[in-house]
Amino acid sequence: MRLGVFGGTFDPVHNLHLFIAESARRLEGLDRVLFVPTNNVHYREKPAASAQQRAGMLKLAIASNEHFALDESDLQPGATGYTADLLPRLHERYPDDSLIFVTGADSLAESSWVRFEEVLESLEAFVIAPRAGIAADTLSRVVSAVPSALRSRIKTLNLPEMPESATLIRTLLAQGRSARYLVPEPVWEYITANNIYAVSDEA
Repeated sequence: MRLGVFGGTFDPVHNLHLFIAESARRLEGLDRVLFVPTNNVHYREKPAASAQQRAGMLKLAIASNEHFALDESDLQPGATGYTADLLPRLHERYPDDSLIFVTGADSLAESSWVRFEEVLESLEAFVIAPRAGIAADTLSRVVSAVPSALRSRIKTLNLPEMPESATLIRTLLAQGRSARYLVPEPVWEYITANNIYAVSDEA
């Protein structure tokens, strides 16, 4: 089985996450996409929502798609938050499956990936979703630094560049504005019911 691995903080999961995952599934012929939230962020601020809350929102967001699943491997005690450490754990959990990692262009361009060559060696493919504001030449510089034998594993999804991000959603909510319809409705209901990001059920 060809298994997509979509990692991130998902703080919160939003509609663009779901669009990217479904697009990757169809364009790359994936049998399933795992949403893998992390609890250890080395290059970004600590998530505003707890691990339990982020996993709860993900469960609600993906419930209607039988090809999506939640994997909490990177939320377990001892998880380092590094993809190079996560992938061996996933290979142990899904020994008969090939892994295709899915990430946004911003993650690749704006973060210094630890042991990136090791990550690529563990994967059938490393698939990048275009993001607005990330120039093509920036990605080219990152890819050009990869040994030539591994570059063929890096692909870019044929998708339009889109600006929506969890940062935008948190910013809107911090300003007392609505982010409804940027996230799946069950996620919005969960956010308001649990007063996450300082949003009450009266928002």
